[in-house]
Amino acid sequence: MASAVAGTLIAGWASMASAAGDAADVKAEDAPPAWDQVASIRAAAERLGRLHRAKGAKAAYELIDNCYRTHSLASTYGEGYETCIAQDYLETRTLIQVYSRMPPEMLQKAGVPSPRQLAESMGRRISMAFSQYKKSQAYADEVRRLVDTHGLPVFLSIVFPEAVREMEQKNSNEKKRPQ
Repeated sequence: MASAVAGTLIAGWASMASAAGDAADVKAEDAPPAWDQVASIRAAAERLGRLHRAKGAKAAYELIDNCYRTHSLASTYGEGYETCIAQDYLETRTLIQVYSRMPPEMLQKAGVPSPRQLAESMGRRISMAFSQYKKSQAYADEVRRLVDTHGLPVFLSIVFPEAVREMEQKNSNEKKRPQ
């Protein structure tokens, strides 16, 4: 099941990648950002995590939708737009993980999208975001790497603090075992 989820998430990002790559072939504008990407991604993950924890996924997606609507009006790619992308990826990635553990009938009864539908819609949103500003595949991949490395741990520690503590304890115990 976990590999299917990973495949779904990668497919969502890959669909973004191919469209961003096509647009980037014209002229990639990948100048180094003027902002601290790591600090920005961590702050975005913290804001989203606190909102998700307090008000749920629906409120998180409303924030993301408003973020895209606002920042897509800018004439250049900036920190605010990258925040939208990071938050979209974090929220969607998390829901894909959660929903992949539920039977399809339960998802349908709850009226929520399947993990595949989530990944595909995220891929379209992120594709449009990067292609609007002619960002290359390499740039998109670096943003994803930064979000995975610096944003995801922050987001998960806020949204699922008990699970994170449990995983840290398990990792600590495994390190203590003699090899």
